[in-house]
Amino acid sequence: MSHRVCPWWLGYVLASPVRRLFQDPIQILTPYVQAGMTVLEPGPGMGFFTLPLARLVGPSGCVVAVDIQPKMLASLKRRLKRAGLLDRADIRLVQPNTMGLSDLAGKVDLAIAIAMVHELPEGNHFFEEVAATLKPSGCVLLAEPAGHVEPPMFEAELQAAKKAGLETIDRPEIRRSIAAVLRKLG
Repeated sequence: MSHRVCPWWLGYVLASPVRRLFQDPIQILTPYVQAGMTVLEPGPGMGFFTLPLARLVGPSGCVVAVDIQPKMLASLKRRLKRAGLLDRADIRLVQPNTMGLSDLAGKVDLAIAIAMVHELPEGNHFFEEVAATLKPSGCVLLAEPAGHVEPPMFEAELQAAKKAGLETIDRPEIRRSIAAVLRKLG
């Protein structure tokens, strides 16, 4: 897998309201998110999905957003604060080689990995860490940009997820993406 990380300044483009014209985060997330959930979002950028996630989990839920780029997280915090949603988010700066989420072991209902796994040097460790955070039968919404990530590369990601104990249970249609829903086995 590639490991070219999206530059922080591109986060402004990715969080643009114009993106909603072809990817509506509420429409994408609503089938998977309920009030009170704990949702893990690695690579949130500046919050295109984070803010809608925070609204969907409600005041009793939490979005744990982790990123390796301090400038992305600083912008994300500002946007959450302006929207009155900062109290629903746990924002963490992590290292490139580990998310360091042992405190979340077995506590996450859903993880979303949207347009970010292809940026990792290898997906095996990522999926192992995500699987460790999930509750029994917890799920992962995995989506990669179509055209940027070719089907064989996406299938390699699914194989890495399978090795980590995640089974593919659905292949939802997400515009301009290749997507899968994975569930933790056992």
